[in-house]
Amino acid sequence: MTERDPLLVNGSNKHRLPGPRDISRSTRYGILVGLWSATFLSVSFSSKHSVTVLPSISSDFNKSHEASWLGTSYLLAVCTFTPLYGRLSNIMGRRGANQLAVCTAALGTLFCGFSKNMEMLVVARFLSGMGGGGILTTCTITTNDMYSMRSRGLAQGVQSLFNGLGMGLGGPIGGLISDRFGWRWAFLIQMPLFALSLVVTTYNLQYVTPGKSKNAKDVLKRIDYGGSFTLLLSVGSCLVFLSMKYNEDLPWSNQWVYVPLALAGIFFIVFILVELLVAPEPIMAPFLLKQKVPVLVGANNFLVSLCNFSVMYFFPMWFQTVALTSASTAGLHLFPNSICMSVGSLFAGWMVHRTGKYKLINLIFGCFPFIGMVLITLMREDSGPLQQWLSIIPLGFGNAVVLQTNLVALLAHLPEGSMAVGTGFGQLFRGLGQVGGVAISSALFQFKLDRELRSRIHGDGAAEIVDEIRHSTTLVGQLPPDLQRAARDSYAISLRAVFTLAACSALLAYIVRLPVCSSLPTFLSSLKPILNPSPLVPSQALCLLLMYAAEYNEEDEDTRRLPFQHRRRCSTPELTEGIQDLESASIGGSARKR
Repeated sequence: MTERDPLLVNGSNKHRLPGPRDISRSTRYGILVGLWSATFLSVSFSSKHSVTVLPSISSDFNKSHEASWLGTSYLLAVCTFTPLYGRLSNIMGRRGANQLAVCTAALGTLFCGFSKNMEMLVVARFLSGMGGGGILTTCTITTNDMYSMRSRGLAQGVQSLFNGLGMGLGGPIGGLISDRFGWRWAFLIQMPLFALSLVVTTYNLQYVTPGKSKNAKDVLKRIDYGGSFTLLLSVGSCLVFLSMKYNEDLPWSNQWVYVPLALAGIFFIVFILVELLVAPEPIMAPFLLKQKVPVLVGANNFLVSLCNFSVMYFFPMWFQTVALTSASTAGLHLFPNSICMSVGSLFAGWMVHRTGKYKLINLIFGCFPFIGMVLITLMREDSGPLQQWLSIIPLGFGNAVVLQTNLVALLAHLPEGSMAVGTGFGQLFRGLGQVGGVAISSALFQFKLDRELRSRIHGDGAAEIVDEIRHSTTLVGQLPPDLQRAARDSYAISLRAVFTLAACSALLAYIVRLPVCSSLPTFLSSLKPILNPSPLVPSQALCLLLMYAAEYNEEDEDTRRLPFQHRRRCSTPELTEGIQDLESASIGGSARKR
């Protein structure tokens, strides 16, 4: 509120909804419980437990060579629809957008449990991804509403703790349920928690956010439908090309190879043109592409996600096909990584909250993912339990620190009016990296596996045996000793190629993020544009200093803007019509007030 706002509305302020930082502590915790329970399920548990049940699903349908589609379909939807939720949060309110995402994810998960074939399951996973990406985006935006810049790192760190629990428990629990009751129950068991999330957010998520208002119909016209559709077609065509060329091993002359490749290039060009020339509120946010920090953070998000998902989707496979362990044991090897991701996010958030600096943390702990990938790449069948269980720890801890500090760097760089679109911008590149991590690594894996198997298996019926081994990972443990040895060696070499790709991605990400600015703006540093270059006389400067100091609150420094401060290092000019200024006041549940 400002001095211009009336203290009483219609004679009373009894029914006036509070702002995001005026709500009670119990209400804030209730909101976080509803948000984080959905994040635990759809973003973490659902995306990670499917990794360990993936061999059981694909072998059940006898289509192991198409197993990567269960991951890429989910991540394709996340990549395409996640940026839209930044706009929907402004149109429908935070509550409406979050509940739309939760309902969509729950519906997709329910269909996964009742799928009759691989094609239906792939479509259901795509539907789950449409909601899963929105859950993460709306959760991040709502958390940003309720906490100051310096406290956001800590709050996001606690959120990442729930993400880590989902990723850590998702693998072994999904594998255990798959071994005991069948893979369908690994999806159906999630439904009660989705219902809990909806009930809690309906009751608690009621605050409003200040700003100008427009009706929902006008804002709906500004959603980038063309950009989302062309991005979906471009990335989807690229996935079809990779699947047909490397998973199905079709020749370049086949129309299912060159046509999707051509369409991917054409739709990507159309997507760029739509973003630059047509879309009123482009999901790619071209004004962010002109600035150093968002571009570097986006490139880092892409490379880190590519590294993470290359490992997450193929690390359990190493234990199932090379070490010949069960699905639950293979999933359990992801647990140390998930715990360290939670600890790393919490540590990074606490350090930023305490010091306001993040570049030094990035420099020190940002090299951990590359170290972890080197240890994983050097892993052999006869490696000791310490290397098999602990090699993944530096990867999880380091990447958690990197993602957390870069999120803070991006938000610190943006003005208040661009928080929602900036969050969607960062999530877009993470989504592209996730899709690329699964699709590119799967294509590389299938290409290497086919070559290795054909070089080791000869004689009558060799081609059929190779196809059977590629189509069913569970078949490896049932083969005769000589064929089993050839299959295990082939899988080991192919998986090592994937891990090498992830190591290169981790190293490149470390180099890319080096120029990112070092710390959050502080009181004294934010006064430099006034006190140093300003032609004010000493008395005027002192008066301005005292006036600003009287209003300054370090907890709210992310929303504070100084007079005469048009440009600041690691920041942008304040927008007069940002995306958050377009919410409708007629929609309850965290919509803007007039």
